[in-house]
Amino acid sequence: MNVEIVNEFPHEFLMEQAEPCISIYQPTHRYRPENQQDPIRFKNLLQKVQQELTKEYPANEIKSLLAPLEKLQGERPFWAHAGDGLALFATKDRCIAYRLQRPVPELAVVSNSFHIKPLIRVFQSADRYHLLGVNRQEFKLYEGNRYGIEEVEIPGELAKTKAEAIGDQVTEAYLGAGDSSGAAGTAMMHGHGGKKDEIDIDIERYFRYVDRTVSEHYSKPSGLPLYLVTLTEYHTLFKELSHNPHLQDQGIKSDFEALTLEQLRDMAWQIIEPYYLDKTQKLVESFENSKANGQGSQKIEEVVQAASEDRISRLMLEDGRLYPGKIDLDTGEIETENLQQTTVDDVMDDLAELVFKSGGEVVVLPEERMPVDTGVAAIYRW
Repeated sequence: MNVEIVNEFPHEFLMEQAEPCISIYQPTHRYRPENQQDPIRFKNLLQKVQQELTKEYPANEIKSLLAPLEKLQGERPFWAHAGDGLALFATKDRCIAYRLQRPVPELAVVSNSFHIKPLIRVFQSADRYHLLGVNRQEFKLYEGNRYGIEEVEIPGELAKTKAEAIGDQVTEAYLGAGDSSGAAGTAMMHGHGGKKDEIDIDIERYFRYVDRTVSEHYSKPSGLPLYLVTLTEYHTLFKELSHNPHLQDQGIKSDFEALTLEQLRDMAWQIIEPYYLDKTQKLVESFENSKANGQGSQKIEEVVQAASEDRISRLMLEDGRLYPGKIDLDTGEIETENLQQTTVDDVMDDLAELVFKSGGEVVVLPEERMPVDTGVAAIYRW
């Protein structure tokens, strides 16, 4: 069983109910020497998983279940290309992993369903965006929010440069396909045409590849708005060729290679902040209207009861706010006594998971954008 690196959220595998379901979260590092400690931390988390499994499963079954995860510990390429965080989910038949662009607290959970609450917080926030930096030779993808921006690690099986995507040889401009083939089975064209025309054709072919790759592997799974970062001369061409519905009209007209991450973040936020503020303001207004009509609440007990009945369509949570306790799914009440796992016993996280699994939307907002001071605001379906 190999580990699948995935980007799609929600992923169909996360909705499975199986026994046991293993969920592992850990912060990771991009560079040496810090990333040399990541496999060791992973081993320690596996030991916690094993301790939990021994409470209910025989030794031979545990050995079979943990074997592929223990193998992963020694796979250097996996750890060498880590982002800032890892989320891994496994059953006896399958294992998927997310390379995250932000750290997550260490956590190992064994249950009859996956622990996806930290992942919801990573993926469902109102201020996230993608930047696509592209020129005539290569592209890079970045993911950011109001706090910072990081380059997205593109897996090795996806071409990033023009040479990798369509080959080094310049495509001739006119006539039909000849017998020889370029990279990835692309037929080379033979005929007459100016050198500039030939180069322009290859740029278009490469831009189409970039657009298709980013759309399929990143924009479609994440649903994030995508902003183009490229020289002015390429903006119109790329947008005319693009079929990515997430590509925005505005962009950054500059060579992405000439900008630091901090400069990229500042320039991107100047564009994105007005849209973010407008989006959150409309969400707040919708909550106020719903609450006035008896279709919303900011009281934690009422929101928990509604969530247990699958009645919440949109849930706003204050970023970083914790409410110690857990939800009794049978009664819809909050339990605060005899909590055993303080790392996972958080009502806010339980709420996020309940709403997410019932098809509702979860939005994480900073304290200053929340419409209430209780840390939670819900809009009901009915």
